[in-house]
Amino acid sequence: MRDTLTGSRIRERRQIAGLRQAELARQVGISASYLNLIEHNRRRIGGKLLVDIASALTVEPSVLTRGIEATLISALREAAADSVGQKAELDGLEEFAGRFPGWAGVLAQMHRRVVSLERTVETLSDRLTHDPHLAASMHEVLSTAAAIRSTAAILADTQEIEPQWRDRFHKNLHQDAERLADSSKSLVTYLDNSDSDGDHRGVPQEDVEAFFDANNHHFNDMEHGGAATDVDLSELDSAAAKSLTQDFLAIYAADARAMPLKDVQAALAEAPLDPLQLASRFSVDVATVLRRLATLPDGYLGRPTGLVVCDASGSILFSKSVPGFAMPRFGEACPLWPLFQALNRPLVPIRQRVAQLGRAAAVFDCYAYAWPQPGSKFDQAPVYRSVMLVRSVEDVAQDAQAVARVGPSCRVCPHENCSSRREPSILSEGF
Repeated sequence: MRDTLTGSRIRERRQIAGLRQAELARQVGISASYLNLIEHNRRRIGGKLLVDIASALTVEPSVLTRGIEATLISALREAAADSVGQKAELDGLEEFAGRFPGWAGVLAQMHRRVVSLERTVETLSDRLTHDPHLAASMHEVLSTAAAIRSTAAILADTQEIEPQWRDRFHKNLHQDAERLADSSKSLVTYLDNSDSDGDHRGVPQEDVEAFFDANNHHFNDMEHGGAATDVDLSELDSAAAKSLTQDFLAIYAADARAMPLKDVQAALAEAPLDPLQLASRFSVDVATVLRRLATLPDGYLGRPTGLVVCDASGSILFSKSVPGFAMPRFGEACPLWPLFQALNRPLVPIRQRVAQLGRAAAVFDCYAYAWPQPGSKFDQAPVYRSVMLVRSVEDVAQDAQAVARVGPSCRVCPHENCSSRREPSILSEGF
């Protein structure tokens, strides 16, 4: 029988390896929820599963079962193997860890920190390579700095400059300095550094959406009365991502209480999907229905379902992808989406059948609804949010349907003559 801390050691080694629960669970052939129980020492583990987990984490099974000393020795071996220009006395590792456990712990922690920081640098380097928004921001900062340096060099190296030209150079310096300040502020805001000591691995919204994707947007414990605060958020790296996740989980919990899963299943079995009828049946608004439908387990609706939530500025706050309907990872979405049309008609349910330009002939039913956020004081202007449920349509003759043509975002939309276009497309061909 294994001791009661094996799960905690599995969790620690998984975090050191940079794996998410869903990734490790998939590698060893178990569900993420069962692995979560193991890591919280609620399920005992042994035999082949322990060996498989140890193999996935590239450690010996004894590291997971023997406790802190074995874990510490393993970490010191890893540090020795990664060292450059130094040769550690591996034969004396066990004696060193036994006599000086504090110093051994410091060295192991420093090594984990170095590995974690190296992973962060690799992640940010990859973002710089593939993220067009980040690359454009960096280009703006560097080009503005070069312009300031060039102007300053002219002023410094030229002995006599006519007052008219000197004033012009000073004006250019001032404008470029303001531009540099604005672009630097924009870049820092985009990177959204956390105020915690945790590692920053990405934009918080992306971390939140990845967390929900790993859980298939369904949390069984909250379906049975569990609180949002009970969900394990240790996989999230930043305080910002954890805070956003808690906010969305609180909304999930409220929707689950308003529309219990078994009652929703019964309603869907009685009649075809109709968000308005469901809203009337459960005495909730349409936004609650649309959010709830997007969190149902696989098989309840029969076809893939996505979700998008935005605020009154049009900024996307949350999205659940659906195959065939492109969600923009960077920049803003297509302004022709029903999601944004709903903002112009608050509290009016909108249903529209759409297909995206430049993609395969996939058609989607979009249900959109905008509603005001509750105010906290008198005479406070309402702040609106909008939600859109995206559901694929099968076996539909596209030419026989009133299908609106929309894009993913202006940057990758081939529609040349769109009156709503904000920026030129990187695609050369028209539609």
